[in-house]
Amino acid sequence: MAGENEYIKYLTQRFVTYIDTPRDERKQHKEREKNQREHWMSRWFGWGGYGIVLWWRKIAGRQRYSGETEQ
Repeated sequence: MAGENEYIKYLTQRFVTYIDTPRDERKQHKEREKNQREHWMSRWFGWGGYGIVLWWRKIAGRQRYSGETEQ
């Protein structure tokens, strides 16, 4: 029971601080957090995802250029 009361107290404090901050300040904070976030590919797949994309682009570029030189 004591844990539940502490959690409710924590949620209430968070809610009150959220309501007390001005809307413009909340929007600025949200934009700062969004800009500092990593790219979605590195968050989901790490650097391995970037490696696969670079490898795929290299292969796709070879196929595209090799087809144009044969004509």
